[in-house]
Amino acid sequence: MFSARRFARRAVLLAVLALVSAAPLAAQGRGPRMRVDSYAIDAELIPKTHKLVAKAKVNFTALDDISVLTFDLHNALRPTKVTNADGQVLSAERVTQDSTLRIALPVAMTKDQISSLTFEYEGVLVSADDSPVEGLKLAYIGEDTSYLLYAGRWFPVAGYGVNRFAAKVNITVPADMQVIGSGLAALPKTAGAKTTYSFNWPNASFPGTIIAGRFEEVSSTAGGIVIRAFVKPERKPVMAEYLATANKEFEYFSGLYGPAPSRNLYLVELPNDTVPATWGPEIAGLAAYNLTEKTNYRLLANMIARQWWGVGVSATTRSDMWIVDGFARYSEVRYVENAAGAAGFEEATKDMAVGALAYDTIPLSGAGRLDPFSAEFQSLVTDKGGMVLHMLRWVVGDQNFEKLMRDFYSAYAGKTASTDNFREVAQKYNEDSLVSFFSQWLDGTGAPEFKNKYSIYRVAKGFRVVGEVSQDLDLFRMPMEVRVDTDGQPEMKRIEVVGMRSPYVIETFGKPRRITIDPNSWVLKNSDELKVRVGVLRGQQLVQQGDYAEALKEYQKALAASNNSSLAHYRIAEVFFLQRNYQAAANEYRDSIEGDGEPKWTTVWSYVQLGKIYDVTGQRERAVNEYRKAIQTGDPTGGAQEEARKYLEAPYTREKASGG
Repeated sequence: MFSARRFARRAVLLAVLALVSAAPLAAQGRGPRMRVDSYAIDAELIPKTHKLVAKAKVNFTALDDISVLTFDLHNALRPTKVTNADGQVLSAERVTQDSTLRIALPVAMTKDQISSLTFEYEGVLVSADDSPVEGLKLAYIGEDTSYLLYAGRWFPVAGYGVNRFAAKVNITVPADMQVIGSGLAALPKTAGAKTTYSFNWPNASFPGTIIAGRFEEVSSTAGGIVIRAFVKPERKPVMAEYLATANKEFEYFSGLYGPAPSRNLYLVELPNDTVPATWGPEIAGLAAYNLTEKTNYRLLANMIARQWWGVGVSATTRSDMWIVDGFARYSEVRYVENAAGAAGFEEATKDMAVGALAYDTIPLSGAGRLDPFSAEFQSLVTDKGGMVLHMLRWVVGDQNFEKLMRDFYSAYAGKTASTDNFREVAQKYNEDSLVSFFSQWLDGTGAPEFKNKYSIYRVAKGFRVVGEVSQDLDLFRMPMEVRVDTDGQPEMKRIEVVGMRSPYVIETFGKPRRITIDPNSWVLKNSDELKVRVGVLRGQQLVQQGDYAEALKEYQKALAASNNSSLAHYRIAEVFFLQRNYQAAANEYRDSIEGDGEPKWTTVWSYVQLGKIYDVTGQRERAVNEYRKAIQTGDPTGGAQEEARKYLEAPYTREKASGG
């Protein structure tokens, strides 16, 4: 069903992107005790038996006196031998609860001492059962496609997501398979029925993702940017547009931030049984269902932006992860602004604001205290992180914002960066102190809900508006726009909102007709519209978890903010439909049709769903009538017309549906 596919996937996608880029670090309050500097990995993939056989030499530096080393390693992989730099065999203790190996050193290391360990290991990678992220298949070896994502910890990992490293990786596969990785070092070497691909990424980053399979290749070299797409034959017809879009996005971000770490990019199709998207140096991977005739340019932009925010600059700690995920999110939104204009930018900004408000119960600066695989963590680092950049752009102005982003990227390219590092760079581009800005949005929680009271007076040269903006956060301080719509041209004024009440005066020539606070949505704020969308988002996430009762509570909160919301009624109907409570579902679909009509697709899909309800309750004539109404709307969103015509020809049966 369209709604369960597209909109639920968007919500889940953002959470998953945070999952695969967040870091399960050492205990809070204590920094890492070692730093991995580089890897030399030799691995063979045996697709027929789903087996991985590998050897990895790990070069590392002690950051403290240390006698036990801890590495993440996928639970399905079994170490057969671990040796130190002297060739001494060491014991490895497997801790399945957190997918780690603990290696006791025969002699303790001292701070700044350099050494190495060599791991020999093997295992079968076929399901999500032993995944380091519960329920997500992040490493798989199969005959059609194999993927070893960095997030899958298919090699011994320390400081996941924050410890940058160099890597030389040799991957051996059956001769008819291709391998994609970071930094192709030489032409593949074939010996008998096997081929070995060699990759070398010499600069510290995250070159830990490998994808292998039987692909069709399409390439582009426009503007000196080499983009190679590796997809299954059925996706090849749409790749010309994807390559053109990827090239535009790559050039756009190069203009914003400066040169990327590499001008090569591999656009790779992932199977639908893993994450919706992934990234690594030179890699942007998208699941097959995201490679459609209508180019998914927003998701593609997010993945490409991570060549700068992730590959180029990464986070110092988990609490700094917004510098990766939030910066990539706002890069995506900025590309929407560039490609789709003001209307697209407004909608993308609203999406970001909804995510930012969904779980705003802990400061962004305290995100490290959250489970990195939670919706709360994702909401903070991705969406609120993106909104912080959006608001900072408004505070410092477009020109200064462009300069500070280029300056920040240039200063920390190839390194980790902290929130304090970003504060220092940002302050250079604003005359007034940004202490209150960062205190509010990084160290505080909540968002204001603005109220505006005003009086209009006739004066000699026109009209005077005397007003007051009020809100409920005593420490709040932000510049705000006020727009006065008049009989003639609208008047815009920038005012400073400080504390709970802020007076303003605006002179106009034409008679004021309407006064709007923050008309261009530069400031994160609560409103009835956003409350509806926040409730719907949280409800969708709970539906994905199978918690229908709690999902209904969130949807009811959305209705409390706007009882006329078509979207809220539609989502409630979805839950009732999944529960086979057909009468309640039909009532809610009717309410959705009679609601505010936002978004537009709720109407056509409510008719389709009503048709399905009549079919499964044995009322074929009424079902046909609903499908015809769906067709009469002419709305093709999400394949609605095809769905309606399909069930006009043959009745819908519940057994044939997937997920409702």
